Amino acid sequence: MSPLGRPWALSLMFLLGMGMASERINCPSRCSCQYLEVNCTGQQFQEFPVDIPLDTRQLILAANNVSYLPAVELSFLADLVYLDCSKNLLGDDLDFTFIGVAKLVYLDLSFNNLTQVTFSTFSHLLSLVVLKISDNPNLVAIEKDAFTNNTWLRHLDVSRTGLTFLDTSTIRDLPNLRFLGLSDNLWHCNCSFLDFITWMTKSNIHFPDADNITCYTPAGLRALRMPAVEAQLHVSCLPQLYKRDYVFLCLLGFCIFLAGTITAWLAGICAVIYEVHASKGEEEEEAEEDT
Repeated sequence: MSPLGRPWALSLMFLLGMGMASERINCPSRCSCQYLEVNCTGQQFQEFPVDIPLDTRQLILAANNVSYLPAVELSFLADLVYLDCSKNLLGDDLDFTFIGVAKLVYLDLSFNNLTQVTFSTFSHLLSLVVLKISDNPNLVAIEKDAFTNNTWLRHLDVSRTGLTFLDTSTIRDLPNLRFLGLSDNLWHCNCSFLDFITWMTKSNIHFPDADNITCYTPAGLRALRMPAVEAQLHVSCLPQLYKRDYVFLCLLGFCIFLAGTITAWLAGICAVIYEVHASKGEEEEEAEEDT
């Protein structure tokens, strides 16, 4: 290297060293940091780590003991697009938690203790594409309008939860959905669930592990896959007409028609009789007036 080039090289190395040192200083304790990424996997954190660089785009908190995500601290990470909080102890107090991270595209909350998903849980995540809430055994309810604002959602996984029912409109109204995990849940395959099963069989969405999307109750349908269940529920839930029913309906229709005809005929006769009597009365009155 020429003598003129050496100062530039030394300056560049100094700046890079300062940048790396600054990155190390700003990195949370026990976490590893790269450019725009903070990885705190498996560090036994009890609380949300502090000193996360404000320009972080990818934050991984997997395999810790975090039971609460502070909305204020998260809102400081306005550029966050990827958040992995899987395998923690997060519960049912997530409403309005993600109000300050509207750019979030990927969110993994699998293997936690979620109990419900309401409209307020993810309503501010307008850019969300991937949402994983599988392996939450205490998750028993997803509100009908829970994903109303998540119109970009493409990948949704609710496998291995405590869900027994899912309203059809909750999923059907997601125009970009392509992947939906539903396996190993406690689906209650009654007549109210028929609409959802029918939608499943007709949709173009990919259902991974489809062999394990089965009924849990009632006992007579346990372990049956959804296509087979649809046929059985159609028989038991939708009204069935037999030959005698058609005969009865035909007779009933004929009787109604005959009764209507007779009624109209009688009404006509009564009208004629009334007109005859009325005209006779007028003639008698005129004759009396003449006399």
